[in-house]
This record gives sequence, structure tokens and C-alpha cells, in this order.
Amino acid sequence: MLSGLVALVLGAGTSVARADTTAGPGSDQAQPLPGSELAWADCGVTGEGIAAGVQCAAADLPLDYDRPGGEQVHIAVAKVPAADPEHRIGSLFFNFGGPGAPSVDYLQTRGAGLLAALNQRFDLVGFDPRGVGQSTPSIDCRANQETQGIYSVPVPTPLDIEVDAYVAKAQSYVDSCLATNGDILEHVSTANVARDMDALRAAVGDEQLSYLGFSYGTFLGSTYAALFPDRYRALVLDGPIDAEEYIDDPMSGIAEQTAGLERALDRFLEACAVDQAACSGFGGASPSMAYDHLVASAELTAIPATGYPADPRPVTGDDIRQATISFLYAKQRWGGLGRALAQAAAGDGTMIRAIVDENVYGRRDDGSFDPFADRYFTIGATEQEYPQGDLGRYLDRGAESWASFPHFWLNSGYAEVSYALWPAHDGDAYAGPFRVPASSPTPLVVATTYDPATPYPGALRLVQEMGNARLLTMDGDGHTAYGRKSGCIDSATEAYLVDVTLPAEGTVCPQEVPFTAPVPVPAEASSGVGTRLAAERAVPARPAGRR
Repeated sequence: MLSGLVALVLGAGTSVARADTTAGPGSDQAQPLPGSELAWADCGVTGEGIAAGVQCAAADLPLDYDRPGGEQVHIAVAKVPAADPEHRIGSLFFNFGGPGAPSVDYLQTRGAGLLAALNQRFDLVGFDPRGVGQSTPSIDCRANQETQGIYSVPVPTPLDIEVDAYVAKAQSYVDSCLATNGDILEHVSTANVARDMDALRAAVGDEQLSYLGFSYGTFLGSTYAALFPDRYRALVLDGPIDAEEYIDDPMSGIAEQTAGLERALDRFLEACAVDQAACSGFGGASPSMAYDHLVASAELTAIPATGYPADPRPVTGDDIRQATISFLYAKQRWGGLGRALAQAAAGDGTMIRAIVDENVYGRRDDGSFDPFADRYFTIGATEQEYPQGDLGRYLDRGAESWASFPHFWLNSGYAEVSYALWPAHDGDAYAGPFRVPASSPTPLVVATTYDPATPYPGALRLVQEMGNARLLTMDGDGHTAYGRKSGCIDSATEAYLVDVTLPAEGTVCPQEVPFTAPVPVPAEASSGVGTRLAAERAVPARPAGRR
């Protein structure tokens, strides 16, 4: 989302610092943490009795692994012990992506229900990566994500961008992040999170790591495999990122993602044309044309959203686009998106307002904002090889995106200008190679053919980069594949994690998620639109650009 800036050269900008890789993968030394240092205590949030048995602990680990005796970070950890302790295999670590997604909160509120099938034989272990969630220090730029963040609105185009003002806004956001966070900003690279995870693996008593990573969590898994090729027994990488592109050419990666989002919108609208009942009647015979007309109309006259008392402001075309991206991430949400669009077309923007406030901007009831987007930006900026200095390149990409991606250009180019202004880099970041030795266990890469956030070609490239990896494909829509979307995918993934049995080469599984209208929640069971939307959620939401 950059403005149409003139090419400027920022004197202080430098490229992302890289860890010295001359010693080769696997040269990192373990940072053992005696299990006795993890003092587990009950911590489940049992409002509905669904999180009983959750235990929490904390680990103090080096802020800088080059100075292990120096300043420490406080890493929050949670676990749910295996339901079948007699046949327990060990611990299963997991990460839901981002970068910046927490894990501890999910375990505290969902407990064994989060990954119930795997919890039979594994202790489920989640930790909040450094800078995230309940770990401290925790990154928070204290920014209004709707008006200040990298995906803030209004979204500029080459026709209306005011370059100086847009760059000033981006600089203001960067300055806020730098002012409200300390040294942690130079130590949050994925490589350091991998080192933390290895220390936690030792702390829970596992000789080798078992890991399930989703989205950006696949980059964490790829990095762990490269740094510690002899310390894992099984790695599942679901919704995979092309590791080399993510770290070395992020602008191309985001452009490819934006194309994936456009393709996902086309598939959703085609499905609406075929099944109008599932789409709540949106668009009639031509949902694609109806969508474009709805957005254009909202850009001229915002649509009232008085049914959302927490924030009854009318919704704009930008709001509709952002809400669309959020719900394209999961096919389970297509029905909810159809209903929201149908209501907006009828003059009621209430559902769109609820979606963008809750799922995109992270607006809280007290008016503050969830800092997830701050963490997404700062963690990526500290290690990705974004070009520094020449802002004209970002403005050119913004114009190219606007011409190439008629709905979601907000995701590529202009939105990345803050990365060009970011000065803090982690000298211990790892940029590859990501090749897995033949002597190491074979990771399982799980990819979806029409994944909007991590497009399928990236999975193919990752398998090639790793060399020793097995691809498992789900033919379907939405981001990530494991977890009640395909019985075939679930069975293959669980067989691999439990028995380290790989699926046959070339295995393709059908998706089993129907496109249906959402089931209404009775008024007496809901305190508002936000509650009704929560009842429809199947996976954690990720706004535009989030992995």
C-alpha cells in the first residue's frame, strides 16, 4: 500500500544482516535447558470446560545466542499431556504462522480440542515465539492498524497517491514501532525462534523434535531442519512457504500471493454462480459483476453498518476488499462471506464492519488494537531481504500491482514501503541453504492446489530446495489442509507424525469441505454480530498478506 512516491534514496538503509553460514547447517550448538527449569502449573481457561488439563510454564533463554549469559527473553510455553500416556511418543510442537501468531492462548482456551487426534499419543506443546503473545518482551507498536499499519486504509492507487504524505505515514509507523519496543527488535529472526524451540525440545526431555507447522510456521520448520538436521524425528509443513523466496525475494513472494488471492476470489464467485443458495443469493447470475459493482458503489457512498453497535461506522470499498481477503482464507467461511456481501448489496454493511474490525484490524472492545500486525511486520522486516534505499522500486511495484490485481493490489507494493524504511536487522538471521541431508528424516510438505495465501507453486519449489522432502497435495481451496478438511490428508499426516510413515509419492487427496450458507445463531444465543461471526469461524483469521 505505498503511495506514488518519487524515487528517494535513504542514506542509512542497509540490507538484512545474515548469519555466518560458513560452518554449515547443523553447526548451531544446542542450548540445553534442564526440564526442572520448566515449572508447570495449571492454566487452562475453562469458561466452557473445554480447556481442562492445560499446563503453563516459562523459559528464560538468551536474547542473543552469541551472548548466552547475557540478557534473557521470557518464553511462554503451554502443554496438554497426552491422553494415552501408556503409548505416549513424546511432545508435538506446533506453530500457527504469522509471523506473530501465538500458541499459548489457543491451548489455554481450546485445550486438547485444538489437535485432539494428535493429543492421544503426544503432549501438545505450544510456545509464544520471542516478541509474541505472553512471551516478554512482547512487541506492540501501539498503532491504529486501520489508519497507521501496513494495510491501513484508504488504499492508494497510482491515480491518487500523495507520495510525501504516504511515506510520512509509513515512517510514522516505523518510528512508533522503534520507540515502543527495545532491543528485542534486533533478535526476533526465525533462526532465533528455531534455537528457542530446540532449547524447549531439550527442556521437555525429547531427544528429537516432532513438529507441525502451518503457513509461516513452515518457514520455522524449514529453518529448524537446516540448523538442526539431526534433532528432529518428524516435521509437517502445511501451507508451505518457499523458504528461499520468503527470505531472499519477499517482494516477489507477496506478488505471487496477491495473484493467489485474485484466483481465490474468482473461484469463490464462480461457486456463487453455481450455488446461489450457499451464497445467500449474492450476485444472481453474475456474482463477479455484482461484486465489482458493490465495491465501486461503496467507494462512492459508504454502506451503513448500524447493526454493529461496537463500531457502527459505514463500510467502504476498502472494507469490503479487506473482509473478502480475510474470509477467502478458509472455504468454511465462503458461506459467511456470501451472506455478508448479500447484506451489503441490500444496504446493510453490518457483517462487513464486524469482519474487518475483528478479523482484519484486530480492534478490541476498548478501542485498542491487537498487535498481531505489528509483530507480522517487525519480525519479517528484521530478516527478509527487502531492498533498502530506493523507494521508487516500491512505488513502481504498487502501480504494477494496481494494474495487475484489480481487487487486491493493496497487498503488494504500496503496503511494503515500511520495509524499505526499517533499520533494525537481526545479525543471526538464517538465509539458507534449506537443503535437508539424505541422512535426516524426510519432512512432509502438505499443500493445497488453490491456497490463496501460500500458492501451490511455492510448495513445489520448497520440496526442490529441501531435496529430501515428500509432497502431499490436497486438491481444493483455502489456506492449509490438515484439520477436518480432508480425511485423506488427516490420515496421512497423522500416520506420518505417529509412525513416521510417509504417504506414497504423488499422493493427491480431495477436499471435503462443502460450500454452504452459514447456520444462523439464535438471537438468544448471541450478544451481537461479533458473536455470530465467531460461531462461524473454523480457523484463526489472517488479514491480507499474513501467512
